[in-house]
Amino acid sequence: MTINKDTIIGDILDEDPTTATYFLEMGMHCLGCPSSRGESIEQACAVHGVDCEVLVERLKNHIGQL
Repeated sequence: MTINKDTIIGDILDEDPTTATYFLEMGMHCLGCPSSRGESIEQACAVHGVDCEVLVERLKNHIGQL
């Protein structure tokens, strides 16, 4: 899976559950909610006031895409 701002959060969590930490750190504590799992990274970042590019880079680094 390639992670970018349009990647769906649920897909990331299904691929690597350890990425949940990064979403929790940004204040996204509703990871079990079906609607939050269906959001893109960009959508979640907009709601939580987080820089999307920073989160994408952190996630890519975590799963070894950098």
